[in-house]
Amino acid sequence: MKDVFITKIAKFLPNKPVTNEEMENKLGFINGKASKARRIVLRNNQIKQRYYAIDDNGKTTHNNAQLTKEAIEVLCDENFTTKDIQLLSCGTSSPDQILPSHAAMVHGFLKNGNMEINSPSGACCSGMNALKYGFLSVMTGQVDNAVCTGSERTSSWMKSDVFEDEVEHLKDLEDNPMLAFNKDFLRWMLSDGAGAVLLESEANGPNPLKIEWMDGYSYAHEIEACMYAGGEKQENGHLQPWSEFPADKWGKMSLFAMKQDTRLLGSNILVKGVDSLKQTFVKHGIGPDDVDFYLPHISSYYFKEGLYKEMEKQGIPIPWEKWFLNLEHVGNIGAASIYVMLEELIDSGKLKKGDKILLHVPESARFSYMYAYLTVC
Repeated sequence: MKDVFITKIAKFLPNKPVTNEEMENKLGFINGKASKARRIVLRNNQIKQRYYAIDDNGKTTHNNAQLTKEAIEVLCDENFTTKDIQLLSCGTSSPDQILPSHAAMVHGFLKNGNMEINSPSGACCSGMNALKYGFLSVMTGQVDNAVCTGSERTSSWMKSDVFEDEVEHLKDLEDNPMLAFNKDFLRWMLSDGAGAVLLESEANGPNPLKIEWMDGYSYAHEIEACMYAGGEKQENGHLQPWSEFPADKWGKMSLFAMKQDTRLLGSNILVKGVDSLKQTFVKHGIGPDDVDFYLPHISSYYFKEGLYKEMEKQGIPIPWEKWFLNLEHVGNIGAASIYVMLEELIDSGKLKKGDKILLHVPESARFSYMYAYLTVC
């Protein structure tokens, strides 16, 4: 087995930052009215700015595959070009279409030659699953290098016109044309962007990071779906997929909008997150003392204190001075968040040889967690 190193890392955040006051103008007003949930959600998540692949006229500037392609082109240079890529592994929770796969569409934009591609599905963990596929492929000698990405273009899922059919339908029924909080909630949480890493079996470049191991944990056997798109949740907790609804219901029920069962989120995301963290510590014989930089992907600063308290409760608190977060100024970019966070840490100049970095990525879709343990070379 070969050692595997992150030898380069890059990000692409589209257009200029969007402030909290600009958000609704970008995404649009549903039924011509300001959201009552927006200020509450933003006060809790404490995100001050984010990025959207939308111009000042409301037109889309990049789709997801194009965002990813841009990040990969930032990653590459004259010493390692897109034509040198042997494996492309791309994770996202917001692909541009059902088929072809996300990685196939990215490859199509790169136009760089024949290579292997991989498209893990899922939510935030899909970016880490993309990384793990590349990690294992380089480690086993299947390829000499891999480019792995995480990306999101959720703005198109959050624009007001996605919900207009539902609002009109509610009006026809003389119901209150107010979207359920579970749908409105995510409009103020998610944003766009992409990150990419180059994996190689040699510690090349000025800031190589050795991947020591990667782990994943799922609690889907215990808990029903919490965040979902392309279906409707039934009273028994099961998801009925869009394909089982008549086509005329797709718009009337906003079936393709992302939704979050906030009741399940609050009661499970932290408990299971720390339970899985404890398992991975035990598995590898390490603890908080063996971590110099802790990078948790949290969707909202609302969860920050709760996460630490849960760590204390389960006996594995990681001291605050080891935490590194950037949610406030880049937003929640889902599968791309951990890539962009790591890129910012590397660029900060804080790392020194021998430092240990722990990446911790949850996804609330059905409560999965991914970990990576890195050493600064």
